[in-house]
Amino acid sequence: MNPSFRLIIFCFLAALLFTGTGFAAEFEPAQDTTGADPLATSGSASTRVLEAEDNATFFNSQPLSSTVNINATIPITEPLDSSATSPTLSINFSREDFDNPLVEIRTNLGSMILELFPDEAPLAVSNFIGLAEGTKTWIVPESGQQVRRPLYDGTVFHRMIEGFMIQGGSPTGLGDGTPGFQFRDEINARSLGLDKMEVINDSGVPHPILAINDQNDFQQNILIPLYRELDINSQEELELNIDLVDRRLRNMTVKESFENLGYQYTERVISRMPVTGIIAMANSGPNTNGSQFFINLVDTDWLAGKHTVFGKVRAGLEVLDAIGAVAVDNEGRPLQDVEILSIRQLPL
Repeated sequence: MNPSFRLIIFCFLAALLFTGTGFAAEFEPAQDTTGADPLATSGSASTRVLEAEDNATFFNSQPLSSTVNINATIPITEPLDSSATSPTLSINFSREDFDNPLVEIRTNLGSMILELFPDEAPLAVSNFIGLAEGTKTWIVPESGQQVRRPLYDGTVFHRMIEGFMIQGGSPTGLGDGTPGFQFRDEINARSLGLDKMEVINDSGVPHPILAINDQNDFQQNILIPLYRELDINSQEELELNIDLVDRRLRNMTVKESFENLGYQYTERVISRMPVTGIIAMANSGPNTNGSQFFINLVDTDWLAGKHTVFGKVRAGLEVLDAIGAVAVDNEGRPLQDVEILSIRQLPL
């Protein structure tokens, strides 16, 4: 089948969405809870200006060696009392920059040491540390009370998907809690190379990073947002502009397709790909970051450009894997609690 003809068929199939319903109601870009990106949540810091690069930046610089002493046992098999102290251990690991903050996430399955990246995501890092240590005001969902106390202490990793990620940070422990505020994404699409990736190739096949699995994915994530950009509001308008749609599709980049979904990008930071061990903000769409986060068990290229990466596990990957292997129900909720005892910044 001729690629152009294939695209026209796609367009006319998508036009069926106009029939009998309001077009705008069919697509809600703030909802990011289905398909290839299930990291959804329900419910100012100074920025260092960095020059954006033309090509993708993956930060392959040689890591620096570090040694820290922490009160933790890695790994442990029995639940810890959050008020109890554990033996002091010396842990050797590598990090990229001695000036980057380190945090320890203590859980009842062991501890992880993470290096945070304030140059790449200053708002996310400041928010995470502030909520973790109780220096940032947040609102208790159940009571509506404003408090300044550690938000993460005593919460759980409420969602795990083996071979994908673990998710935590909900103050309710159910995945529906927020800290009572939201803040913007910190993502540089150019440094991720999204502006160089074409939405479809010469054969009409979508780019793998889009994670388009079927016709409905293509309609919801590519075509309908494109119709909105082109102000096409009916099947008749679509038929009149089918050549324009075809040309636009063939010249559209992944960056532009994400922008059509409502994502906004900055060149004031340099971003990195969501690889194994990174910690990133979970959200319910563009600019809806709060307290929830996830940690990757594997590389997840299809999340690039949609989630702010702000750190990486530097020690305790075996603990991360152990948490990711906990048995879960059909909705990904652990059958046994994996509790976050505390998250604290470590001395540099």
